[in-house]
Amino acid sequence: MMPWYWGYYAPWDWLWMALVMLIFWGGVVALVVWAFRGFGAPRGESDPAIDALRNRLASGQISQEEFERTKRALQG
Repeated sequence: MMPWYWGYYAPWDWLWMALVMLIFWGGVVALVVWAFRGFGAPRGESDPAIDALRNRLASGQISQEEFERTKRALQG
């Protein structure tokens, strides 16, 4: 039987290969997730003033015309 240092892999080399493969594929998956989150539509970003205005419209405190006029004023 030939020793491992004569061109054959050492018995523990498969652990290093598996670890490198896991790191590589983990990096690929992390890159894909980062890309989808970074280039996707922003979520949860809303204007508190517009939200309050919508709540007032929903509760009947203001009319649709007042809502539209105030919304235009708030948006610039």
